[in-house]
Amino acid sequence: MSKSDNATDIEQGSVFQPKFDANGLLSAIVQDAASGEILMFAFMDREALEQTRVTGKAHFHSRSRGRLWMKGESSGHILSVEAILVDCDQDALVLKVRPAGPACHTGARSCFYRTLEGESLTRIAD
Repeated sequence: MSKSDNATDIEQGSVFQPKFDANGLLSAIVQDAASGEILMFAFMDREALEQTRVTGKAHFHSRSRGRLWMKGESSGHILSVEAILVDCDQDALVLKVRPAGPACHTGARSCFYRTLEGESLTRIAD
């Protein structure tokens, strides 16, 4: 099936047509497949998406490093992808994963380990 710019085809059709932003990126939310906990947020470019689909391991585009990186490439805390959910207009993804250790580079299980209370951040108890 060919690609289409028709909104109905993109929103209701079965063809995967990722809508990358002006910088060539998609938003990716990473969720623990077992618990449903949101673990992290990152960006994916075409190469990261392709490598994730080929290897089954989460790859992202690092804006700070300006390159492709596989989550866990140095820490060993790899994210094994069980499913990729695509939002209605195909510009955001949810990766359902099995984490092999903490998802956050700080060592926290999730990058979302603080809550905003007024003007202060409070660490969430593990």
